[in-house]
Amino acid sequence: MTQTPKALRLHIGIFGRTNTGKSSFLNLITGQETAIVSPVAGTTTDVVQKSMELLPIGPVTFLDTAGINDTSELGAQRVKKTLLALNSCDVALLMLECGIWTDAEEELVNTCANQKTPLILIINKSDLSPPSSVKFQDFKNKIKTLHREHPVMEISCTEAHNNWEERERVISTFKKLLLRVAPESLLGPAGILGDLLPKIGLPLVVLIVPIDIEAPKGRLILPQVQTIRDALDSRAAVVVVKETDYPDLLTKLISPPDLVICDSQVAGLMVKNTPEGIPCTTFSILFSRFKGDIVTLAKGAARLAMLKKGDRVLIAEACTHHAVEDDIGRVKIPRWIQEYIGFDLNIDHCAGKDYPENIADYTLIIHCGACTLTRREMLWRIDQTLRAKMPDITNYGIAISVLQGVIERTLSPFPQALIAYKDATIAYKAATKANTSATQKAATRECEKAT
Repeated sequence: MTQTPKALRLHIGIFGRTNTGKSSFLNLITGQETAIVSPVAGTTTDVVQKSMELLPIGPVTFLDTAGINDTSELGAQRVKKTLLALNSCDVALLMLECGIWTDAEEELVNTCANQKTPLILIINKSDLSPPSSVKFQDFKNKIKTLHREHPVMEISCTEAHNNWEERERVISTFKKLLLRVAPESLLGPAGILGDLLPKIGLPLVVLIVPIDIEAPKGRLILPQVQTIRDALDSRAAVVVVKETDYPDLLTKLISPPDLVICDSQVAGLMVKNTPEGIPCTTFSILFSRFKGDIVTLAKGAARLAMLKKGDRVLIAEACTHHAVEDDIGRVKIPRWIQEYIGFDLNIDHCAGKDYPENIADYTLIIHCGACTLTRREMLWRIDQTLRAKMPDITNYGIAISVLQGVIERTLSPFPQALIAYKDATIAYKAATKANTSATQKAATRECEKAT
């Protein structure tokens, strides 16, 4: 469990006004003093993360956030950070105090509804307002009337901390509600490549893994490790080889591999040496489906051929790292784009958890494989891009395959994505031709007027 990447865990956010018991609830569920608890409002100022194994759900990460009504000097910034944390959550918990329902609670519920984030309402401090009291019943009925789609549970963190039986009851009730609202896809094991392999016999997967300056010393990068694990979970045999030895490996195999996967940078070499009929793709393309929406990202890649002078491109990375001399995002992709379109472009970069707010300023966003993001975070980024209307979005692997001229081969294991790419390419070319024709006609009319 401790080795499960955070991006593959069910992320549960704990939200609420200051002093409603968010940190107390986190400590109660984890059985540890994970977060500082104090009667002083605004004790929690930044998002506190705690990963654990929550049976029978599996690996989870709790996010304890600052109060949604923080009015301190830095309150506005903290509230903004809190609401941004909601983008990372697969399930949200809203801690309430009996009798208090403000615009802050209403806004959070509405945000969850807009983002389709499952929500559990938790009325805390039942030791101060007993569930049998008229005040408590009226408040609970009011909430159920306004938001009947969300389950409600009542607890007293104080009593549960001091009473083992009460603590077990609270945890058991919470787990039942979590199992009820959590997306089904997040409760079972997520697959990367299993559905691409034959169901009969022992499938063989070949992974082409360059060992370059960006590879961690003595280790493989996260997508490669996760792919190997998923292949083994899918009862497949895995052969890992460097790109320079791949052609020789093929001559030593008794039967052809069922799937070949490579680092995006050597996609051209893989396609050149892989016989027709053998499915092949890249790690980053696999992750465009595993972590996001491969059809939308494939469609966005068609924009590469239509870029024109003056367009702006954003290269977005989910993690932060020291850029190396020939960094993939900061050096190689910009160089390959220039070689592909034949002129310079305005290319910006961003890295880390925060997604730029000015994405509408760009024509195309090229995102990394998102191995450190949750699927929900990546889908949120895609959704924000689509809402902005102006930019298209694709990812490293798909974009590099376009730039290397092998996109139809590397997308072939994903027919819907390939169709989306081809259709978008046709549509962009038709629109460009129409715009060019209209511009030429307008220029002709101006010339006729002038003469």
